[in-house]
Amino acid sequence: MSFTPDIRLFSCHYTSQQSCSDEGKELNELGFPANIKMTRVVCTGKLEEITLLEAFEDGADAVYVVGCPADGCHNVKGSQRAAKRVQAVRAALSELGVEPDRAKMYHLPRGLHPEFINAGREMNDNIRTMGPSPF
Repeated sequence: MSFTPDIRLFSCHYTSQQSCSDEGKELNELGFPANIKMTRVVCTGKLEEITLLEAFEDGADAVYVVGCPADGCHNVKGSQRAAKRVQAVRAALSELGVEPDRAKMYHLPRGLHPEFINAGREMNDNIRTMGPSPF
């Protein structure tokens, strides 16, 4: 039985701006997993824990956030706030007996870099191994 995970990505506008050019065509050409649904946000620091948890409630098998480098956020400390919120979601998952690695934070440079593609591949591979979300 083949399992294709439903993975939700919340990405900083600045980090993902080149990734979304030409409707994501370049992402596909570089091997970014097609099963990852990206939502661009003005700043990952604006994301709330409830938004990430609602993604699980909506059927996601995993959620990850891509923000600016922790010491180079366009909005000063936005990606640091996001990292704390992702950590809170990981703790909540752990309390529920669910793998905390179903929620992750990545601090990446702006633009379309191999790290952006690799983060998606890593999440996809890890969640394929874990299997469907227990929610």
